[in-house]
Amino acid sequence: MTSQYQAVYAYLRQLQDHICNTLEQLDGQGQFVADKWQRPEGGGGESRVLSGGAVFEQAGVNFSEVAGETLPPSATAQRPELAGRRWRAMGVSLVVHPNNPYVPTSHANVRFFVAEKQGEPPVWWFGGGFDLTPCYPFDEDVRHWHQVAADLCAPFGATTYPKYKAWCDDYFYLKHRQETRGVGGLFFDDLNQNGFEQCFAFMQAVGNGFTEAYAPIVARRKDLPFTDLQRQFQLYRRGRYVEFNLVFDRGTLFGLQSGGRTESILMSMPPLVRWQYQYQPEPGSDEARLSDYLKPRDWLSELSEH
Repeated sequence: MTSQYQAVYAYLRQLQDHICNTLEQLDGQGQFVADKWQRPEGGGGESRVLSGGAVFEQAGVNFSEVAGETLPPSATAQRPELAGRRWRAMGVSLVVHPNNPYVPTSHANVRFFVAEKQGEPPVWWFGGGFDLTPCYPFDEDVRHWHQVAADLCAPFGATTYPKYKAWCDDYFYLKHRQETRGVGGLFFDDLNQNGFEQCFAFMQAVGNGFTEAYAPIVARRKDLPFTDLQRQFQLYRRGRYVEFNLVFDRGTLFGLQSGGRTESILMSMPPLVRWQYQYQPEPGSDEARLSDYLKPRDWLSELSEH
């Protein structure tokens, strides 16, 4: 599937450019610095990081194309048919940590995986999604985020958005905190039904949908005034983000276990973060209000447009 692989590669490189350009325009000051790297086991990538911007404290947009002769046990435990196959994986992943507590943190990724063995058909699939993690949620923003997600899913069947929205709620869940990481979005994996072209088209819809979903929210919130109390709450909530990425995130675990580049894998970490023992927000405060959003909800029906 050489030509198909090349088509995915070309799309992902273009997507990285598009997302970086969009974020630079929103920031108005910061610029991405590119860091190309090679992996001894095979493959490499390009990490792009914007630090200390006017809007974004840190934003990382990473492209990687990696390969190997064997997969780590964590990957083959649930997929024994992958054992003994040479594999290739590529994708674009990003995390945005804004300065302003009113601008949500956001994450997105799209990826393609193929494992091949002489004399046997390749095993391949797509995965990805995007999710939103506000500290101070606005109903207008949450509805817009999920409306974009629902609209891009619509051409792929009536059950696509509900299925991948629920998967996102389940995946980005901190079991030890009994709360979702944010207000969700879309998450899909192991997508290979209905042929390569259909699956590739959906992956592109998700990749292209990220900036459509995120940019208007940033533009609405980036200039709102905030207090030091709100900044400290933002840093506290970032601790939850770190906890999820280091304890539960499959991409982080796969990257580290497969000998990936540590700096690029941990690019998702916020530059500043804090933990506070037994923190409890003031009852009735905006900080306490966040807990109402950290649970699976049918956002599109609950947050009807006014």
